[in-house]
Amino acid sequence: MIDVVRIQRRKNMRYPINNEWYFTEHYRGSLNSMPSERLEELEKIRVPHTVKHLPARYLDEKEYQMISGYVKELNIPAEWSGKSVVLVMEGAAHQAELYCNGQSVGIHSCGYTAFKADLSSFLKYGAVNRIVVRLDSRESLDIPPFGYVIDYLTYGGIYRPVYLDVREKIHFKDVFVQADDKKHARIQVEAEVTDNCTIRAWVMNSQGEIFARMEEQKFQENFHMHVPRAGLWDTEHPQLYILHLEILKYGQVMDSEEVRFGFRSIEMKTDGCYLNGSRIEIRGLNRHQSWPYFGYAAPRRAQRLDAEILKYELGCNAVRTSHYPQSHDFIDRCDELGLLVFTEIPGWQHIGGIQWKAQAVKNTEEMVRQYRNHPSIFMWGVRINESQDDDAFYQETNETAHRLDPTRPTGGVRAIKNSHLLEDVYTYNDFVHNGKNQGCEPRNAVTENAEKAYLISEFNGHMFPTKSWDSEAHRREHAIRHARVLNAAAAGENISGCFGWCMFDYNTHKEFGSGDRICYHGVLDMFRNPKLAAAVYASQQDAKPVLEISSTMNIGEQPGGYIGGVVVLTNGDSVRLYKNNERIGQYFPAPSYGHLMHPPVVITDFVGESLEKKEGFDEKTADLIKQWLKWKESNPKDPFPFKMRMAYARLKWFKGIGEKKMQELFDKYMGGWGDETTVWRFEAIQGDRVIKTVTVSPAEKLHLEIKADMKIFDGADICQMYEDETWDMVTLRIRALDQNGNLAPYCNDVLHFESEGAVCINGPSSIAMEGGMAGCYVCTKGEEGEGKLHIYRGEQKVETRIFQVKLCEREEEHP
Repeated sequence: MIDVVRIQRRKNMRYPINNEWYFTEHYRGSLNSMPSERLEELEKIRVPHTVKHLPARYLDEKEYQMISGYVKELNIPAEWSGKSVVLVMEGAAHQAELYCNGQSVGIHSCGYTAFKADLSSFLKYGAVNRIVVRLDSRESLDIPPFGYVIDYLTYGGIYRPVYLDVREKIHFKDVFVQADDKKHARIQVEAEVTDNCTIRAWVMNSQGEIFARMEEQKFQENFHMHVPRAGLWDTEHPQLYILHLEILKYGQVMDSEEVRFGFRSIEMKTDGCYLNGSRIEIRGLNRHQSWPYFGYAAPRRAQRLDAEILKYELGCNAVRTSHYPQSHDFIDRCDELGLLVFTEIPGWQHIGGIQWKAQAVKNTEEMVRQYRNHPSIFMWGVRINESQDDDAFYQETNETAHRLDPTRPTGGVRAIKNSHLLEDVYTYNDFVHNGKNQGCEPRNAVTENAEKAYLISEFNGHMFPTKSWDSEAHRREHAIRHARVLNAAAAGENISGCFGWCMFDYNTHKEFGSGDRICYHGVLDMFRNPKLAAAVYASQQDAKPVLEISSTMNIGEQPGGYIGGVVVLTNGDSVRLYKNNERIGQYFPAPSYGHLMHPPVVITDFVGESLEKKEGFDEKTADLIKQWLKWKESNPKDPFPFKMRMAYARLKWFKGIGEKKMQELFDKYMGGWGDETTVWRFEAIQGDRVIKTVTVSPAEKLHLEIKADMKIFDGADICQMYEDETWDMVTLRIRALDQNGNLAPYCNDVLHFESEGAVCINGPSSIAMEGGMAGCYVCTKGEEGEGKLHIYRGEQKVETRIFQVKLCEREEEHP
C-alpha cells in the first residue's frame, strides 16, 4: 500500500533534519560562534526531543521551564542558490527564536503550531551553515496558554519534526481544497509566480489512479474541479484522495504540490451534527498529547497509535484535541480512520492583555491555515478553553477562522451558562453529574439560544477521579458515570453529542490532580491501558465483540461478603450467566440506559432459575423467595424486623416452608463464607449465538500480556521498526492477567527492562505495575540491525522481544 502521508508531504522537496542536533539547557549567544569541534561539549540529541525527562509521578514541573539552546550544522549544496529554502519546525515549545549563521531570522510564539522561517537570504551556499534555536519553555511567557495556572503540563523542546522545504523561486506557498459531498472541489492557491506561468492538476487515489484532471491553463488562484467517481469521506468509509498540482513555465514544471483531502460536508444544526447530510451522534473523548517521562516528544508511530486506540479499542467516532492543535501525524491517522476532530487554539481559562490576545488571533490563523486540508476536522475552537466572555476578542478569532475557512463551523468551549454566543456552536463543559442526579443539563438550562447547535465538550473527569487500582466499587461507579452521561446526552433534546474527559491519565501542575502530579481522569491509564470505564465506550460499536465484567466475584471485595450487583459492559443483546456450569439465567440491558446503542447489563439476581430447577418451586413462589433472600441480604443486622418479615412471608407466601428451610436457602444461594470456589461464566449473546465468553474465578497464576503497536515481521516473532524522518518508537502495553485472561487489578509487581543492539528504552529501566498494568517504550538509535528487549518480572525473565531496525531515507544522505 502506498504511504499517502509521504506522498502528501512531497518527499522530493522535503528534507528532514532531525538527527545530529546539539542541546544545552542553558542558552547563550556564544552558540552562534562556538567552533564546530566544541559542539561535542553539548549533548547530542535527536528530534523529537524534550528539554527534560521527568519521573512519572512526584515530579517538579519547574524542571522543564528553562531557556535552552539547540544547534544544527547544515552543508547546503551550491545548486540551492536561487531557490526558496524554508525551515519548518512543526512544534517547538514555546517561544523559539531562530538564528542562521548568527543572524536572527524570526521569532515564533506558539508551541503548538508550526514555525516556518525563510532561510534563503541567510544561507551560505556550497558551505556549512549553523542553525541555532533559542527556545524559551518558561511558563512566565506572555503568550497563550500562559498567564495563570494550567491543568496540564506544557513541557518544552523541539518535540515535532524539523525539515527544510526546498523549492524553485516559482513555487506554491499554500493550497486549500474545499471539497463537498456533491464531489465538487474548489481549490484556492497561493504561490510565487510570474506572468508566463501555467497550472495543471489532477485528483488521484492513494494507488495513483487518476479520477479527474485539469489540463494546463493560465495560472489562477482559484479554480474548480468536479470528481463524479469519487467516494465520500465519512466515519465508516473515510475515502481519501490526493490533489496533485504543478506550476509550469514554458512547459517546464517549476514546482509541484500534493494535498490529501476528502469529499464531505459538515453542518452543525440545531438538532445535531450532519455529515454528508446525515445526522451523526458525536461520541468521543478529549486527548492531551502527552506521555509519561518524555512529555510531548513522541514520534509518528506513537501519535498514530492514539488515533487507532480511539477508533478500534474505544469505539469512538470523534476526538477533541484539548487544549491546542496537535501533531499532524495524529490528525493524519484520524483522516484515515474516519475520526471526527474538534481542534482549538491554545489556552486554559486565562485571557491576557493586548499583545497576548494578538498572539491568540495569530494562533487562530496558523491553526486554520496549517490544518484546514484535514477532512477529519469538523469544527474550529476559537475561544480559550473555559474562559469568560470577551466579545471584541472572540469576534476577531471567530471572524479569522471563517475568513480562512468558510466550510467549517466554529465553536468555543465554555464552562458558563448563557455565555455570549458569537460562534456557530455552543460548546459547554457539563460537570453537573455527581452520581445521584441527572447525567447532564438540559440545553435550554445552559443557553437561551435555541437556533444554533449545542455540544457537550467535557464531562466527568475531576468529578470522579479513578485510579486503576481503586476499589472494585469505585471503578464500577466510574464506568457507570460515563454511561449515565452518554445516555443522558443521547436522550437530551437537540444535543449534538459529547466528549468525555478524558482519554487517558496525564501529568499536571501541583495545583491540580492527586498529590503525585497526575490527573486520574482518564478511561485509560498513562500507558494507554484500559480501565473499566473504557469498556463503556468500546461497547458502543459492533465491529468487534465486547464483554467486560465489573467484578472479580470475590466476596472480599463486597460489603458484608455479598455480591450485591455486577455491571456487564457488552455489545451483545443479552448476557447468560453460569455458576459452576449450571445456568443461572439470561439478563438483558438495563432500561434506564435505553438511549445508548448498547446499554450496560446490570445483574443483581445471582439465584436466577435455580429455585425452580433445583428446588422445585413454581415461578411465582421462586420469585417471591428471591425477593425475600435479597431483602435479608441487605438487612443482616436487623434481627427483629427480619423475624417479623420472615413470619409474615411464611404465612402469606411460603406456607409449608419452615424457618429452617428458609435459612438453608439463604445460606445456599446468598452466602459464600467457606463455600467451595465458584466458577462464573458470562456469555455475550447476539441473536442466537455466543459472541464472547468470560470466565471469572479466583486467580491461581498470573502471566503478563504484552501488546506492541506493530505487526510481526515475515510471520516470525520479530517486530519491524523503521527510521525515516525521525527515530521510531514502539509502545509496549503490559497487563497482569490470571488463568482466565482477566486483569489482576491489585498486582504491583516490579518489572525490569534491559535493551541491547539497535534499540534502547525511553524511560526508566524498572517500573512497578499499578492496577495490574504498566508500559515500556522501545526506541531506535539511528543504527540498522537487530535489537532486543528483555523483560523481567522480579528476578524472572518472562520474555525477550526482538526488533529489526531498518533505516529509510536517512537524513545524512541530504544536508
